[in-house]
Amino acid sequence: MASIFTFDHDPPRVNSPWQSGLDSGKRPHAERSATTGTIVESEEPSDSQLDRLEAEPQDGPIEYKLHLLLRPRRTYNKMSTTLRVSGSQQSRPIRESKQPRQATLPLASSNQSRQNRLHHLTTQLLWRLQQSSPYHATASRDLVIPRLPENVADLAALEKPGKLLPGLEESNGALYEIGVADDGTFVGLTKDEMDESMTTLKVMAASLGCKVEVQRMKAVGSCEWTDGTSKSDTKLQMADLWVAEALIMPVLNAQSNGYGQQKSQNSTPRRDASITDQLRVSLIGPTTSGKTTLLGTLSNGTLDNGRGSSRINLLRHRHEVASGRTSSIAQELIGYDARKIFNYNIDNINEWPDIHDRVMSENGRLVFLLDSAGHPRYQRTTLRALIGWAPHWTLLCIPANEDAPPVSGTHSLSGADGAMGIGIASLDLALAHLDLCLKLAMPLSILVTKYDLGHASLKGKLQTVLTRIKAAGRTPKLLISPARDEDGLTEVPDTDLQKIKDEVIDPISKSGDPLSVIPIILTSTVRGTGIGLTHALLRSLPVPPPPTARDFVPLALNPEQPDALFHIDEVFEMSLSRAQTAATSAANKSAPVITGYLRFGRLSIGDRVVLGPFPGDDEDAGALMPKDHPSPGYGLSIPHPLSAEFARLSSRHPLSASKVEGEWLQATIVNIRDLRLPVQTIEAGQAGSIQIVFDESGETPNTSDTSDKETLPSPRIRKGQVLAVPSQHMVDTGLTLQATSSLTASFKTSDIKSLAVNSLINAYVGMVRATVRVLRITRSKSDLDSRKIVMEDNDDVFGMNDHIELERTKSEADLDEYHAEYHVLLELLNSREWIELGSQIVLVEGWSKDKSGLESYVGKVIEIGE
Repeated sequence: MASIFTFDHDPPRVNSPWQSGLDSGKRPHAERSATTGTIVESEEPSDSQLDRLEAEPQDGPIEYKLHLLLRPRRTYNKMSTTLRVSGSQQSRPIRESKQPRQATLPLASSNQSRQNRLHHLTTQLLWRLQQSSPYHATASRDLVIPRLPENVADLAALEKPGKLLPGLEESNGALYEIGVADDGTFVGLTKDEMDESMTTLKVMAASLGCKVEVQRMKAVGSCEWTDGTSKSDTKLQMADLWVAEALIMPVLNAQSNGYGQQKSQNSTPRRDASITDQLRVSLIGPTTSGKTTLLGTLSNGTLDNGRGSSRINLLRHRHEVASGRTSSIAQELIGYDARKIFNYNIDNINEWPDIHDRVMSENGRLVFLLDSAGHPRYQRTTLRALIGWAPHWTLLCIPANEDAPPVSGTHSLSGADGAMGIGIASLDLALAHLDLCLKLAMPLSILVTKYDLGHASLKGKLQTVLTRIKAAGRTPKLLISPARDEDGLTEVPDTDLQKIKDEVIDPISKSGDPLSVIPIILTSTVRGTGIGLTHALLRSLPVPPPPTARDFVPLALNPEQPDALFHIDEVFEMSLSRAQTAATSAANKSAPVITGYLRFGRLSIGDRVVLGPFPGDDEDAGALMPKDHPSPGYGLSIPHPLSAEFARLSSRHPLSASKVEGEWLQATIVNIRDLRLPVQTIEAGQAGSIQIVFDESGETPNTSDTSDKETLPSPRIRKGQVLAVPSQHMVDTGLTLQATSSLTASFKTSDIKSLAVNSLINAYVGMVRATVRVLRITRSKSDLDSRKIVMEDNDDVFGMNDHIELERTKSEADLDEYHAEYHVLLELLNSREWIELGSQIVLVEGWSKDKSGLESYVGKVIEIGE
């Protein structure tokens, strides 16, 4: 299954073959040291005791090279290491009677042949460097080979490392064994040839943004050759033969000045950031709606066989394959450039970076699709795709065929399996998804799946869906493609693009509101019906403008708003590469990778950030949950029976957030991937993964016992935390990010009154999913109440209130209730969270046998507690 995180947790390690040879027990006689020229005798194995290496591995970050010369080698009369030099231009036996050659050899026949050889060698070095990366990137569009000068002596000017090629940030480097044949035989080079080979290697590495470090050199023999321009003027030359090992490492030059972005950053998107439009889309719907199958058809460009063949590569778990029921979020990427569709059906597209390469143009677009679970048992996955990932658009899948058997599964506070009675029908579950999307006020499109199986029930379903949409004040648009069923797998049909423009895009542009129109498309993944129209929809849907830190609340009302904010969804443990360790000078080699999306701002490699909130020094996570009450994960909100327990919980937070030590830890960004594409910078609204390393001072706050410092574990990052760059105002005034244990939310529905005070309920806000306790529900005064008070005051001037009592009619009371606003005070029980003021919050009671688990209350956070 594809994911925005695809690192290999155990990449090939850069282990020297010299060490492997020593460990194998080979102990030949002692030889002359390459550095001192003396005979070395030692009981411990040393380089001088090796007479050959193991054969070159085909894969991995180790390369054997006889030489790296950009010219032909000289001809030798005698070489003590071998009589047949494998893999070089001199691949025949050497005879004493061979005619001597000139001492000063010309370069290759043309400069173009030297340039071609340099390009070949550099490409080979790039491949070896990628072999030690956790993710083997295949994109090499930024590979730039320097132009070689005519004079070899001028090559030294090209040895300075340039800009690091994206994708090599986490490479552990590569080892080059120079003067060694492919079978591991020490052949050797003379000193001048070795120097020239090292210069070529440094030029190759510099073009990739890397440096070369010589690890060892060893004299392995001697050679003779004849130097002279004529038979009468010849001179016998003798020299030692050397082999060398060189380590090529990426150079990470990111430097940061305090919090935030690098000094070289400007206000415009950098070249090393993805500037292609990105549309984030969530697929939701009941478990029988064929969401994953549709996603497989769109991303793979192949039709389904009617038994789920197109979805098999998207499933993450074995139980999903066995049951056909998705329980996790699958993620796929599709690229568009004009009418062309770039997915896995296109040649030479095997990974997401290949799709990035094809659509990097002004007309290009990347569509990031998130599949979700449909069964009520996995409601958290559905809500995570809808709320946590903040999709730009949502595709609701509703099956056209007859209703599947009612959904059944788990229902109990403890999570044990239990009978579900009659369960909930598939159409009711689809309508629950629709109602939630309408409450969330998000841009929505409906895909009617399995159209080839729909018969008499389709008309009734559509009528029900259309009625719900119109009741919410939005306009449904039923779209039927005029193209053939088999069209739309490799290119978007022109007729479909025009239909989407006329029926969807133009009305949205005219009204200026993406919520005004809800397109409805009839699809079939078996026949291909509507697939081209779906691609046209994804190709044409408007992308919202980049979000900012002031979208919800102005600065004056929220001075603690950071400059950049990244919501964390998943966490993966990784270790630093050699280059990253050298660049950050970090003693701790742990460098976790977090995935999610950048809510606003900009983040670059080298930026110093804060991450949290973590449990404070005097607080352990989970201590706030009542010990004698189970999680409300699948049950209804039930009041807790012990008032003494609530009294204990109410006194847990006497300190303000800014005084909690160890709640926010400092870290440095060492690597960024934007939808798998290696980049230096990620922009607002983009999804990707960020690798960080914690500052040593931030890993063990307030620890007086230094003897245990090395044994303390790394901070445990969890879903729902945030990574942020404090604003300059916060730095200047000493403000910090404020985590909270309570909040007040505003709801514009009287249904919220059904919640019982002191009941437990699940809250979703951003990536945070938390169990909260309802402390208080109050009704705020509406505009009608304010006008009524003014009228009563004016009437009182004439003494009318003393004699006349005005009664409101039932319609006036209903209107007043409709415009009423309720404020709900909530307490977080598991841990303190960072919640953005003004963000959307969803309260979900849980799943019961007569509910879908998606019944919810949607409101807005209006106040953050301490």
